[in-house]
Amino acid sequence: MSRPPSPWAAPGRRGWSLPLRGGLRPGCPAVAASSAMGRAAARGCRLWGRRLWGLLVVLPLWEAAVVAAAPARPAAAPLLCNVSLDSPAEERWLPVLRHFDPAFLRAAVARVIDESVPKWVHEVIRLIAAELEFFMPQPFAGEILGMCKALGISLGDGVLLNFAYESTAFCTSIVAQDDKGNIYHGRNLDYDFVDILSKITIDVRFIKSGQIAYQGTTFLGYVGLWTGQSPHKFTISGDERAGGRWWENAIAAFLNRNYPVSWLVRDTLSRAEDFQSAVLRLAGIPIIAEVYYIVGGVSPKEGMVITRNRRGPADLWPLDPLSGAWFRVETNYDHWTTPPPFDDRRTAAIKALNATGQQNINFDTLFKVLSVKPVLNNNTVYTTVMSAALPDKYQTWIRTVE
Repeated sequence: MSRPPSPWAAPGRRGWSLPLRGGLRPGCPAVAASSAMGRAAARGCRLWGRRLWGLLVVLPLWEAAVVAAAPARPAAAPLLCNVSLDSPAEERWLPVLRHFDPAFLRAAVARVIDESVPKWVHEVIRLIAAELEFFMPQPFAGEILGMCKALGISLGDGVLLNFAYESTAFCTSIVAQDDKGNIYHGRNLDYDFVDILSKITIDVRFIKSGQIAYQGTTFLGYVGLWTGQSPHKFTISGDERAGGRWWENAIAAFLNRNYPVSWLVRDTLSRAEDFQSAVLRLAGIPIIAEVYYIVGGVSPKEGMVITRNRRGPADLWPLDPLSGAWFRVETNYDHWTTPPPFDDRRTAAIKALNATGQQNINFDTLFKVLSVKPVLNNNTVYTTVMSAALPDKYQTWIRTVE
């Protein structure tokens, strides 16, 4: 990205101006000076010019240092839980629930639903509450039912809670390749209920036959994943894509047995064998809402942003490091459009990545990029950095508001 011209050298500006081949530009008032005073002023102008020129030379280095040294807001790791896929679906979340106060969880569910779900959706779900289990694929139906029973809430409220988290997740995702071909993937998840969600954000390792089948970050009570990793295979994050009439279309698609967006992430982590098969599943299976899926692999060039319609892909945007495109940034707007000025997290992330440089990208510097404002903002609930080739490095931080 080109840097805007220095205001000191702006055409037509009166005052000091940068020297040109040791001389003075017309904007410098010393040109009009005469005798010794004029010569002294000229020397002063040349001195200032050299200093300003030096400042412009070191500015890119200074900008990179600012990114490297940017103070991050306080952050803490979430609770790390194991969920056994060998246990019955209705029982597998019960050990996790024991870490939380049931009254707090019930109050959190009620607030999120009341403040984010339209009343008419309540009525629709209430009318079909008895049949809801038959519209949902396993294991999601059983897991939601088991948690609802444990908390003493209705199955309808459990489903509405999962819908609420699908509808308004504003996020930033980055997939990047360093100069050695290693793939890094990071994301911020932004949501309105930071005060609640920061208390129920958990890292989950899904265990099958004693091994980690996949892992991810979620909110307790939410059976989908917006962020996850299949060890030594691929990583996924999801960012909301506004499609208009979200609730009407989502409910209709759900009743048509389309996947909720985050359920497809988890299903893909469970089933796909590699980066390519993950991309194919995420791009092709019908879902209830439009979304951006960001995918990272384990080999050079394995990075992709998938722009989704409900029925299939609208666009595939891969890494292209040989042409200089060593990273991709996705927020909540189509990458071929310009984000609105009131929510331009994309430009800030791109500037920070360019200042960092491909040779310096790693877990620490990616976290720092995700800590630059407004990429990090008052609605950021958590930040995750991950790399499928180094699954033990998966790490999440809950971002607290100062």
